[in-house]
Amino acid sequence: MAASSTSTDHVIGGARVGGSGARIDVVNPATEQVIGSVPEGTRAEADAAVAAARAAFAGWADTPTAERSAVVRRISEGIAARRDEIAATVTAELGSPISFSTNVHAGVPVATSAGIADLLDTGFAWTEEIGNSLVVREPVGVVAAITPWNYPLHQIVAKVAPALAAGCTVVLKPSEVAPLTAAIFAEIVAGAGVPDGVFNLVHGTGPVVGEALAAHPDVDMVSFTGSTRAGRRVSEVAAGTVKRVALELGGKSANVVLDDADLTKAVKLGVAGCFPNAGQSCNALSRLLVPASRYDEAVDLAVAAAAKYTVGDPTAESTRIGPLVSGVQRDRVLGYIRTGIAEGARLVAGGPDRPEGLDTGYYVRPTVFADVKPDMTIAREEIFGPVLSILSYVDEDEAVRIANDSEYGLSGAVFGSEERALAVARRLRTGQVAVNGGAFNPQAPFGGYKQSGNGREFGRFGLEEFLEIKAIQR
Repeated sequence: MAASSTSTDHVIGGARVGGSGARIDVVNPATEQVIGSVPEGTRAEADAAVAAARAAFAGWADTPTAERSAVVRRISEGIAARRDEIAATVTAELGSPISFSTNVHAGVPVATSAGIADLLDTGFAWTEEIGNSLVVREPVGVVAAITPWNYPLHQIVAKVAPALAAGCTVVLKPSEVAPLTAAIFAEIVAGAGVPDGVFNLVHGTGPVVGEALAAHPDVDMVSFTGSTRAGRRVSEVAAGTVKRVALELGGKSANVVLDDADLTKAVKLGVAGCFPNAGQSCNALSRLLVPASRYDEAVDLAVAAAAKYTVGDPTAESTRIGPLVSGVQRDRVLGYIRTGIAEGARLVAGGPDRPEGLDTGYYVRPTVFADVKPDMTIAREEIFGPVLSILSYVDEDEAVRIANDSEYGLSGAVFGSEERALAVARRLRTGQVAVNGGAFNPQAPFGGYKQSGNGREFGRFGLEEFLEIKAIQR
């Protein structure tokens, strides 16, 4: 990544704050070289950011809706204008292939933030009459947004854009693993005319800055995306002040292929739903469920599809899978692959060996397991890497039982004749289901059942997460 003039300081009350002196290095996962650093935030800096957000809240909440909408639209336009810089930064700090960084990491936030502005401009209902009551929607207050490394800008925008549109003020703590994109976003926010204190940025670790924000009595809501384990901790800490908590957590999503599906299409799109971002997606279709009568054919198709996922330098346009974000993450995924082998799953593609010709970088080969049983570790735990498990089922009821036999419920897919596929989709206990390759909709709600979290993001549903509801009787 070329040198950037973007500041990596905290942003507190509109001012750049260099921090206490301690820094957190940011490592390029393809080269294993340090490419930057951010301040290691302290509890005092988190407190200062919350105080700034609290002081700015009343003024921002009273700002006319049209003005808030215009600010969010300028943020969307600012992201679009810096698309190539954002994509290059994501590739450098995360390892995402440049084509995916451009189209998804930099592209989707443009759509989701513009969608929020569109929602306000087309007449979002802030009030309604119910009998003798006037029901009023008001901003929840100061929001702590704690975001992950796997989609560093997308997850920031999914929280900050609707929070600002709702009239909330925000303290953002991005992941310390991939924080450089957040620094660009902070500049975009400033350029969009967001008043001082309405948006604040504090870098640092979860145990220090994250917990300080979650526990803070002047934070009215925590919106967190990350692992289920970390989400539990956020809930525990936030419970002390009984604040609102929205959680978007892990997943172990199933792709259910019915016996009347176009098997080639279903497997190809299923693999495509498992491997992007090197499998580091909470909604990855990591379980492929196919009828026993078509199992061998499905395995062959999955192996052929996986072979097309070129592993290599993420800056090359031809690369489809880059490195995992860190050595820790790579080792975790390799551990799951070895566990799958040890528990008796049949390795049909990939495996724990380093990809040929890649002596540096945190790479894992795209891996496919066959003969996976529902009780195996690789069928139950979120791996967060390019690992696909293929399971068989006898009939539709068994397919639904296997798909729902998970502590997670974030996403899923069904392939088959439309009427049957829709019926199965309704039976899946999960927050989203794609039928026959249905495309991502930035206006539709995104969020999970069970231990995949609570609350929803995007569109009207995402905006309403940041609103309180008041009834005024007359």
